[in-house]
Amino acid sequence: MEGNTKRKIILWSIWILVIPASLLLVYNFFPPVVNDPWNLVGYIIFFVLMSLMPMNINGASTFLVQWVTVALFLKYGVFIEIVVSQLAMLIVLYRNRTQEDQSLRIPFNSLMFFGVSLIAGLTYVAIGGEINSLNLMHVIVFGLIFQVVSVLVNQVIFYLYDYTVGSPGKFFSVDAIWDFVLMIVIFPYAIALYMFESYIGVVALLLLGVPFLTMTVVMKMYNNSEQINMDLKKAGVIGHQLADRLETNEILDLFIVEVSKLFKVEYAYVIDYRDGLQQFMRIYENDQLEPRSIPSISYEQGTAGRVIMTGDSFIYNEKSDWTDFATGNFPADTESIMATPIARNNKTEGVLVLASKKKYAFAKHQLKILDILSTYFAVSLEKAGYMQRVIAKSERCGLTRLYNYRYLDESLENHIQEMKDGKLEQLSLIMMDIDHFKSINDRYGHQSGNDILVQLADILREEIAAEGMVARYGGEEFVVLLRNYSKELAMLLAEKLRKRIENHEFLIETDLANERQQQIIHITMSIGVSSAPEDSDEGMSLIRNADRALYIGAKQAGRNKVAAYSK
Repeated sequence: MEGNTKRKIILWSIWILVIPASLLLVYNFFPPVVNDPWNLVGYIIFFVLMSLMPMNINGASTFLVQWVTVALFLKYGVFIEIVVSQLAMLIVLYRNRTQEDQSLRIPFNSLMFFGVSLIAGLTYVAIGGEINSLNLMHVIVFGLIFQVVSVLVNQVIFYLYDYTVGSPGKFFSVDAIWDFVLMIVIFPYAIALYMFESYIGVVALLLLGVPFLTMTVVMKMYNNSEQINMDLKKAGVIGHQLADRLETNEILDLFIVEVSKLFKVEYAYVIDYRDGLQQFMRIYENDQLEPRSIPSISYEQGTAGRVIMTGDSFIYNEKSDWTDFATGNFPADTESIMATPIARNNKTEGVLVLASKKKYAFAKHQLKILDILSTYFAVSLEKAGYMQRVIAKSERCGLTRLYNYRYLDESLENHIQEMKDGKLEQLSLIMMDIDHFKSINDRYGHQSGNDILVQLADILREEIAAEGMVARYGGEEFVVLLRNYSKELAMLLAEKLRKRIENHEFLIETDLANERQQQIIHITMSIGVSSAPEDSDEGMSLIRNADRALYIGAKQAGRNKVAAYSK
């Protein structure tokens, strides 16, 4: 902030010292001769109309006013050209709203436009050019030199400015090349306008200007149409990419990154809406996903709250449009905001918010494209949720919700391959079997047996947690897979499990008594342990070894014991 204030003081001080005095000197040395004021008024009106119709070329707004300013210079000289160029500068700043403070841009651009006009004008006079001359050869040659010098000086000033602020680019950048191309294209129109007006007067502005304005409007409409088509194609590509993803997190990450690139924004947020609260699910700022969390806020607060309350999409062109209901979660330099609901089955379930440092950063057609993308996103999330439920059913035991044998087999093979690749050093497997489980079913009923299996699964989940993976191997058998666990550590964990289960009170409802009643029973488990690569380097062999330890070392030794496989 202090740096900006200092720059403002310096720039405005230079402007006050340079511009008024220089304008007076230019007027004294090169006084304009205006024989017909109405012609000059016509030129200025035409110039303003052209300035209000920018075209999008190479992704940037371009103002095709050079042919008018060149004609003005050839007709009235450097003073009028400087004054009109200053007017052009103000219109350009108004049309190209950015996040940069206008009080910084105005003095800098005024000085730059003045310097370009003065250097180009003095060059024209120095090489023998005459104002209001009808010598066609002189007009074309000297006028072209004037135009070339204008473009070159403009590029030099921009290059030096970028160099002083520490971001030098190529002198002949893409934008510079476009400036030279436009100069070549437009220069013949400038000469035609000047010569035609000199012979027939202000009517020439209508005869040449109206077709040019019409062409500009048509090209602008075509440009906008092409931009919309390009954005729609890009949105379609993003939609296909989302459809190919099956993981919710992957869809969230892809969506927020690609949408930010498409709309060229610095900030993007996916906000979830449930239980009356807004929760920031993804935060994308300055080209990277941010891991930080933002506290949940009430559903009606902020810009997203307005979307949730109304179900409509919104564009805010500048900070003053939304500061009254801001929550303070957006960066301080945010200006434009575009927000749209993420709806599923006609119900708003979240909000997508895009934010830019620039004022007036978004066009109305972009809001419609964002609505389409949000629909793609919602459908992809719904499909991913469905697929994850299907996958979960295929990987989980329906009764205990533990992993099933199929998933255990795949996971075991993957772990063994990791060991072979050197990514995993040790792997231990614990196999457990409930002692006398058949007699429990016979005495209390199969539903009571199921109740015990469910409660046992809860205990195993709680005890193992993130240490390993728990699966129901089949019937009353369970398996625990432990990464980077030695056999000794696995034995200690298995003993801890055995004691916990032995002392736990299992609550069942007996089905076989005269009356249904709750009852507490105790169970025990026999446990076998094997490890890789110590006992085997194959998955199925690891299971067989643990199973052998369970039956020979634990069951046959009296049950309710932990045994390790030994060769």
